[in-house]
Amino acid sequence: MAPGGPGLRDLQLASLGGKSEPSISARDESDSLEDVRLLDSVQEREGEEGGNEIERGMRRIHLRVTGMTCAACSNSVESAILAMDGVVRASVALLQNKAEVLLDPKLVKDEDIKIAIEDAGFEAEILPEPNNTRPKSEGILTGQFRIGGMTCAACVNSVEGILRKLPGVKRAVVALATSLGEVEYDPTCISKDDVVQAIQDAGFDAAFLQSSEQDRILLGITGMSSEIDVEVLEGIVMNVKGVRQCLFNRTLVELEVLFDPEVVGLRSIVDAIDRGSNEKLKAHVRNPYVAGTANDVEESSHMFWLFTSSLFLSIPALLIRVVFSRIPFLYSLLLLRCGPFLISDWLEWALVSIVQFVIGKRFYVAAYRALRNGSTNMDVLVALGTSACYFYSICALIYGSFTGFWSPTYFEASAMLITFVLLGKYLEVVAKGKTSDAIKKLVELTPATALLLVKDEEGKYSKEREIDALLIQPSDVLKVIPGSKVPADGVVVWGSSYVDESMVTGESTPILKEATSSVIGGTINLHGVLHIRATKVGSSTVLSQIISLVETAQMSKAPIQKFADFVASIFVPTVVAMALLTLLGWYISGALGAYPEDWMPENSNHFVFALMFSISVVVIACPCALGLATPTAVMVATGVGANLGILIKGGDALERAQKVKYVVFDKTGTLTQGKAAVTTAKVFSGMDLGDFLTLVASAEASSEHPLAKAIVDYAHHYHFFGKLPTAEDTRNQRKEANVSGWLHDVFEFSALPGKGVRCLIHGKWVMVGNRRLLTESGVTIPTEDENFVAELENRAKTGILVAYDDTLVGVLGVADPLKREAIVVIDGLKKMGIQPVIVTGDNWRTAQAVAKEVGIQDVRAEVMPAGKADVIRSFQKDGSVVAMVGDGINDSPALAAADVGMAIGAGTDIAIEAADYVLMRNSLEDVIAAVDLSRKTLARIRWNYLFAMVYNVVAIPVAAGALFPFLRMRLPPWVAGACMALSSVSVVCSSLLLRRYKKPKLTTILEIIVE
Repeated sequence: MAPGGPGLRDLQLASLGGKSEPSISARDESDSLEDVRLLDSVQEREGEEGGNEIERGMRRIHLRVTGMTCAACSNSVESAILAMDGVVRASVALLQNKAEVLLDPKLVKDEDIKIAIEDAGFEAEILPEPNNTRPKSEGILTGQFRIGGMTCAACVNSVEGILRKLPGVKRAVVALATSLGEVEYDPTCISKDDVVQAIQDAGFDAAFLQSSEQDRILLGITGMSSEIDVEVLEGIVMNVKGVRQCLFNRTLVELEVLFDPEVVGLRSIVDAIDRGSNEKLKAHVRNPYVAGTANDVEESSHMFWLFTSSLFLSIPALLIRVVFSRIPFLYSLLLLRCGPFLISDWLEWALVSIVQFVIGKRFYVAAYRALRNGSTNMDVLVALGTSACYFYSICALIYGSFTGFWSPTYFEASAMLITFVLLGKYLEVVAKGKTSDAIKKLVELTPATALLLVKDEEGKYSKEREIDALLIQPSDVLKVIPGSKVPADGVVVWGSSYVDESMVTGESTPILKEATSSVIGGTINLHGVLHIRATKVGSSTVLSQIISLVETAQMSKAPIQKFADFVASIFVPTVVAMALLTLLGWYISGALGAYPEDWMPENSNHFVFALMFSISVVVIACPCALGLATPTAVMVATGVGANLGILIKGGDALERAQKVKYVVFDKTGTLTQGKAAVTTAKVFSGMDLGDFLTLVASAEASSEHPLAKAIVDYAHHYHFFGKLPTAEDTRNQRKEANVSGWLHDVFEFSALPGKGVRCLIHGKWVMVGNRRLLTESGVTIPTEDENFVAELENRAKTGILVAYDDTLVGVLGVADPLKREAIVVIDGLKKMGIQPVIVTGDNWRTAQAVAKEVGIQDVRAEVMPAGKADVIRSFQKDGSVVAMVGDGINDSPALAAADVGMAIGAGTDIAIEAADYVLMRNSLEDVIAAVDLSRKTLARIRWNYLFAMVYNVVAIPVAAGALFPFLRMRLPPWVAGACMALSSVSVVCSSLLLRRYKKPKLTTILEIIVE
């Protein structure tokens, strides 16, 4: 071992299986020292191979490999991995179906290992790393980018594929519905500008929004007029202590500042710019959410301009073809010749050329870049269809000028097709913008400005200053007047008022706030004036965390979306192949005389007749509807959930919740109110009741358990008010005296999870806890005392036994009342086909009494905290989906083990790692709402998929002319284009119907008729 490290005398070997066996240490006899040294050498080797991996920049990943049947298979997989450059070591376990790979991330990516295994003929899945094995590298940044120009799932796949291939990029996720991309990258290998450039090279618009780096900020600057101003600005900022670097972007007129937040605050930098320029230059923080909204408005405005311009040029072309030919005077003018062509042909060509190549340029550019990157999307279909109409019409005119045979032209079809596609894109942009309304509403909760209280020379708050809310710093004292919003999370230092927190927590009742009360940014102060001290600002506020969580959920892909991604990858090539078959089928049939000549339009031929069917097939097919079916529904659902106080952490959690078969409830604080109170105190020995309570309170004073607090409160109330308190007294009383003034001194205190506490008082052992604690310690429980405890437990009370000097001296009965909605919610879950279960560490009698009261048959009692996860797994053995509802802290292992973890009553503590759902209110009704929202969302997604699939399955054959022989009905290309454009809009509008979601009424679920 290295010098200075743990010595031999500190080394111990933990026994396997939790059995209590003698440990091996340097204190043992000399003959065991050799074993210790052998272990040391093993650890040193592991340190060389494993511990130094991080120093050498190596990473260890785990993959699940399926399809292996024998040792030859595992050897094949192992060989395929080891053959890759950058792989240091690989181990494949056949029985566990897992592979462990040690690699150099600079030479090989995780995804490359997965591809190598799949190329070897097996399926592979990269397993997520446990949180406790490797912390996220501090050098890795998460950047958020706005990506414009994506139209379907194929575009998303293309952008993600390009980003993941960039050096230094660890992860890339792109969301079509929000037009956002989230990229984890190593800034030492690649910059944000490189990421933007890569997206733009792929044919899409891109802009950087924000990163996870807390000491870098973008400031918008106004008042700049010359290069001298730039030099002055940079000089002012660089002279501020704590500023490391600044860079002014002349194009965007914004200043990027890198600073040490421990040395200087953002407000100080803004104030320095204001003072240093004599108020000529003004700096303001760029809010990324506001910028995102502005980009949405800009995109919709640009799309509307393209549509109206195309419509303005297309209508005259359509009038020339359809209307003007019926007006003799105008028709005679159009029949005039100018060179080899008619005036009408020249006008149509001029109008449509502008639409085709100026307004429609975006389709050609996007199609070219998609094909260059080996992918296809809707733009390829639009460019192909419109080009076929346009260039055929050109060829028909030239052919007619040479031969005198004038075939019909379809210039107006090309123009109208582009017009309708742009109309669909505009409506789609507007509709998609509405799916993110939840984020916008959350952002709008934060006030734009705040009233900062400024101290005078005597240290008194004598002045008020209005500042940008984004410039609030921790420890700032802010004034909140009646009717205004609380600008940041903080603590009340002066004043008293009621605050409406419904917009954040979903709790409708106004909450009284007075000195030392905590407040949440974005909530509304109703009555009095408050002075608050800011404790959390920026991204650490509750509101910012909610916004971040909802954004992350909307970025995630539900497993059901894999179907759309697969279809999108083959959709366009399949449609093009079908269009070619349509062209060949109709042309060959016509050439062979399979259909009469009168089917064709006047002056047409078999090729033109077949070409129009083929073009209709190309333009009517819509991959966008499939790509939008899932993400739009997930976006709306997560936003609706956030407004209801139900935070969903991803599309996968949303999808799993609709399959829940079992809901496992913790008892304390979940089914019950979590406000334990002592209701019974009985002394079995000759000890005085006051002395007994002092003894128990002394032992429990050092415990953090809720029952311990109830016991201390009960004893304190008894001593200081001189009467036996009721349960209501205990819950409402407030301690004002010093606790340590009336308790005994305690030595060798230890808390035993699932059992109780033990300590030394007056040199004798005191034990306070359940039966297990006393029986394992050899304390005898007389039958009469046992019967008294059993009677308490049968009344749903927890019996706390107290032993002093190895003798049972008394019992306390503690009750925790049920939540008022518990019985109805349990009944409601049963009506929904879900089986409720109680899992608790409490004794069997109490657990069964509570279960009987709420109507739960399946009870698991006396379960240790770690054992709750085992109970969850026992239900999962048959493939059932299990949800766990707990407090998110003590139940973290069970929440993590469950398919759907729901942390209830989280309030402002929304960053619960183990939970998939965070229920901010402490109401069991939200459990039903969470499951119901999941079911409604998945039903909507399935409906979207059904519509998208049925549309394509029906529309493509109709466009190909399947009904023409029977009904003489065919779709002109521009009509087919209109159908395609409206199909994707219909899917988005279908998802938007989820905005009307309301929590299910329990009376409806229980089929209760209210007169």
